[in-house]
Amino acid sequence: MNLEARKISFVQEFLRLQNEEIVIGLEKLLHKRKAELIENDMKPMSLEKFYADIDQSIQDSENGRLISASDLKAKIKKWS
Repeated sequence: MNLEARKISFVQEFLRLQNEEIVIGLEKLLHKRKAELIENDMKPMSLEKFYADIDQSIQDSENGRLISASDLKAKIKKWS
């Protein structure tokens, strides 16, 4: 059974559940496992990349390529 078929089968079984405790347990397991996968994929940034990002940020600042926090918040409020 391929991944798509397994997901469909799982969702069908999930939709038949009548026990809230099982649903809560599956939610917790899903969130925990996703967090673990994200954490395992995270790799520390190299010092070279870190310094390059700092240099780019300084250049952006010197060339006026900035947005203030208040302007950013105002833009975000317009998204919804």
